[in-house]
Amino acid sequence: MAPLAVAGDSVRADQWHLDVMHAPEMWKISKGENVTVAVIDGGFKLDHPDLTGQFLPGRDFSGSPGGVGSYKEGHGTQMASLIAGSGKSDGGKGAYGLAPGAKILPLKIANGSEGAVISADFLGQIGQAVTYAVEQGAKVINISQGTSAVTTYPEDVSKLNTILAWARAKGSLVVSSVGNSAQSGNLVEYPGALPNVVGVGAVGRDVIATAESQQGPQVILAAPGMDMIEACTGPTGYCKSHGTSDSSALVSASAALIWSVHKDWTANQILRVLINTASKPTDGSARNNDVGYGVVRPRIALTDPGDPGPADVSPVPVAEAAPSASPSASGSPSAAASPAPGSAAPSPSEVAVGAPPVEPKADKSSGSGSALPIVVGVVVGLALVAGVVFVVLRRRKVGGQTEAHVPQVGAGTPPPPPSYEPPVPPGDNPYAR
Repeated sequence: MAPLAVAGDSVRADQWHLDVMHAPEMWKISKGENVTVAVIDGGFKLDHPDLTGQFLPGRDFSGSPGGVGSYKEGHGTQMASLIAGSGKSDGGKGAYGLAPGAKILPLKIANGSEGAVISADFLGQIGQAVTYAVEQGAKVINISQGTSAVTTYPEDVSKLNTILAWARAKGSLVVSSVGNSAQSGNLVEYPGALPNVVGVGAVGRDVIATAESQQGPQVILAAPGMDMIEACTGPTGYCKSHGTSDSSALVSASAALIWSVHKDWTANQILRVLINTASKPTDGSARNNDVGYGVVRPRIALTDPGDPGPADVSPVPVAEAAPSASPSASGSPSAAASPAPGSAAPSPSEVAVGAPPVEPKADKSSGSGSALPIVVGVVVGLALVAGVVFVVLRRRKVGGQTEAHVPQVGAGTPPPPPSYEPPVPPGDNPYAR
């Protein structure tokens, strides 16, 4: 059965971001061929018509039954679609990714989609997935996930920070959403706020940061993140969504497009070119806390990349990559605890994520587009021995789909991210084999 489009005569016709980013023009140069993008999320519909043949064999770190191909919601499928959707459905009128020639390495974590009980080991599972992605040769690692709830002690953040430094040293570029709570506390989310991560904010059609896109020095780049059309697990197979998760996926796809052409460039050089060719902030600054260095323009990066610069030097000052954990959007970076390389790996558990709300097209006319927060699960407890803070999981329902959020609880703010360390040898990654 042909998919139901939001407007026009095809799903592709409604993917406005591909038109403004000049995707058809870019695809004459690169479609992201021979680049693997790891997607760390809560499960994937491996047999979606627009994604068949796009997935590599993945791995499940969630501890939940069903494996990588099981899911409770469509977030992981949506991110894969935005990155590498083939558009094969309905005779080529389906949903296309920005880098349709790239391959997706699906890595499943327990991100709250499998239940309401959550814990702070979310970062530990991300660390395991990042390590596996690097070992499998993934050049780009997309983490459209985030939490402002962290352990009582900073060990999990420290371990992940060490792993991210290791991943960069091994040649991978890690991209993550910064979160969607700008209007409800703007609490710093991890892993998007850590060094060696490209934190991504969202813009609308006006190329201005969306109201929900979080602000701060952790924002390195921005990309479209409003009225997005993508493959999903809904009744029609296609959904409309918004949020920094979508924007992160587009930055990951942009990196894949460039890496496919410039195979010998390092992650630092890919990021530098993305920054140098970005559409600068509308306020005339070199960067700001809304869109970072600007909105990615992979077309310019492909046609006029300029000097990629030194291979072993990050283009992002550490201070801009590691904001304090305070809710203030303009808070200055703070000193942080040093990582603890070689410490024991955390145990598996569940945590909620900042997934964008999604709306199946079949339900588009079923009501207004406003999002009503609904508390669906509350687990309050404090495990002092393990240092785990349990938090409230709120889901926001829009057109039959849900959005998971992790609000901050307790008296204090989460510990700040660790300070940057030079790249570490593989043996210091607690999850490296």
